[in-house]
Amino acid sequence: MNTTIQQQRTLAAIAILVAGLGLGLPAHAAQATAIAGGTVITPLAIAPMVPLAFGSFAAAAGGTITVSTSGVRTVNGVVAMSGSATTAAKFDITGEPNSTYTITHSGTVALTNTGGAGETMTLTKFSNLTGVDATSGDATNGTLSAGGAQSLYVGGTLTVAANQVPGVYAGDVIATVEYN
Repeated sequence: MNTTIQQQRTLAAIAILVAGLGLGLPAHAAQATAIAGGTVITPLAIAPMVPLAFGSFAAAAGGTITVSTSGVRTVNGVVAMSGSATTAAKFDITGEPNSTYTITHSGTVALTNTGGAGETMTLTKFSNLTGVDATSGDATNGTLSAGGAQSLYVGGTLTVAANQVPGVYAGDVIATVEYN
């Protein structure tokens, strides 16, 4: 019986020694914990909602057609067909509420005759964030609303050559947005 008690005491002493070695830090060490975290935000997105449309026109002696950021058309040297629809392009931008972002645009765009032999017309675009009747300038920065949305309106001036080959002309107006 004496041996059993002695064995139990020896095992207890070894257990205490092993536990003490694993749990204790040396007197010269310290430990602290910092919290790590991050926030996933709503991705910034842009979607075309309305195309930039100049309507129908006859080239005549050549000239320009301008569609403002509110969709109003003015002509110089060309004959616009009455009743043909004109619209400014509209892009809807969505993302994290109240966030700021930058806007970059495609430069001058060539509209190409889709059924022709490569004939083109030059489009010089402009934009704003309000849709008011602008005919110059470019929006380069924006701030999303409390609901996380804003619209970009793009108008442009189309240069039409004298005796421009008839046809449907098309090209891409590209707007890119990026969080600040």
